[in-house]
Amino acid sequence: MTHATPLSSSPSWIAWTGMETDLIFNKGVDLPEFAAFPMVDTAEGRERLQAYYEALIGIGRDTGVGVILDTPTWMANPDRASAVGYGAEDLPRVTRDAVALVRGVADKHPDVSALISVQIGPQGDGYKPGMAAHDAAATYHRPQIQAAKDAGADVVSAYTLGASGEAIGIASEAARIGIPALISYTVETDGRLADGTALSEAVETLHAAAAPAAIMVNCAHPDHLAEALDGGAWESKLTGFVANASRQSHAELDACETLDDGDPEELSQQLAALKAGHSGLRILGGCCGTDLRHLRATAKRML
Repeated sequence: MTHATPLSSSPSWIAWTGMETDLIFNKGVDLPEFAAFPMVDTAEGRERLQAYYEALIGIGRDTGVGVILDTPTWMANPDRASAVGYGAEDLPRVTRDAVALVRGVADKHPDVSALISVQIGPQGDGYKPGMAAHDAAATYHRPQIQAAKDAGADVVSAYTLGASGEAIGIASEAARIGIPALISYTVETDGRLADGTALSEAVETLHAAAAPAAIMVNCAHPDHLAEALDGGAWESKLTGFVANASRQSHAELDACETLDDGDPEELSQQLAALKAGHSGLRILGGCCGTDLRHLRATAKRML
């Protein structure tokens, strides 16, 4: 496995943050409170996770793209984990065990460029603004970031952030601890963050304050991102887009009882077009409603 500077070992990467919706709607797996990280603590859960990582590595091998392997720890913070019976004292161990599981798969495939990423989520609901104060966010997320560093993860990836303060706090704390950070905002159907901030402003503010290894957008459809794109110089600072399969709003997705998986080929075409028009985009992938079909179609078009 490659342990060079993050993102340097491949010109293009795929990432997947749609595991939960695939497990719930396609595999019939019960995920109380939408939390996937307890799977690390069961034999059946570990087997399912390992199969996903093997499949992602297979896509990387077949297409030549690099693969970002995220731990299932998006909800492994004190506020969200308490609902499924985990205390704050349990979570560093969960993070370390998750990294060990991913590394156990990745190390079998040294021919594929891969990054082991500890996925971090917002303190609360990803569809709401989140923490406004960057210093409070740094303190709050410090244990998970430190656990990622101690476990030997390559990067931390903070997804579905709706406020600049929380993004800056995570990126700054990761820099202080000494692990690269991939920071991803989410936008509403109007292309703005949940707190109303324009994506352009959020990207510029984060870049100036912390300059993480990547600034991305996730949990939105390409049509929603298009509402934010204005041709400004800030767009060159976007490194990735991990898209929803569905054009539905976050509120609609929250209330949805059936999975809207869109059209894998159409989504891959839209993502490829975005990459062609934005030279800084190096990470593409799938979020809610996507599965391995979407990822394979996207990876094929990336190169």
